[in-house]
Amino acid sequence: QVQLVESGGGLVQAGGSLRLSCVASGGTFSSNAMGWFRQAPGKEREFVAGINWSGSFTVYAEFVKGRFTISRDNARNIVYLRMHSLKPEDTAVYICAIGSRWGTAARSGYVDWGEGTQVTVSS
Repeated sequence: QVQLVESGGGLVQAGGSLRLSCVASGGTFSSNAMGWFRQAPGKEREFVAGINWSGSFTVYAEFVKGRFTISRDNARNIVYLRMHSLKPEDTAVYICAIGSRWGTAARSGYVDWGEGTQVTVSS
């Protein structure tokens, strides 16, 4: 069983930036697709970004294209989400997710999630 622990959330003003990190332990990482989701109060969990097992392909939700970048460091078992030009509507708990072995960058198909890290964007 893989444990995913997110960090890097916080309070920022609109237009600001944050970098989230997700550290995986207790299982495989370098051979699995990874992703980021977010969930705001009263809303369903929604896909943000995905990355394939090697980091060579990525996919993004339309509402973050050009602002967010997902990347991974397989040697350190870390996946990142760099967020720029943050908007109040980006406020949510951001959740790291693990996908399938040798998986592609995808919007769905994730099988486990971390606890999340809070991102709050003020106006």
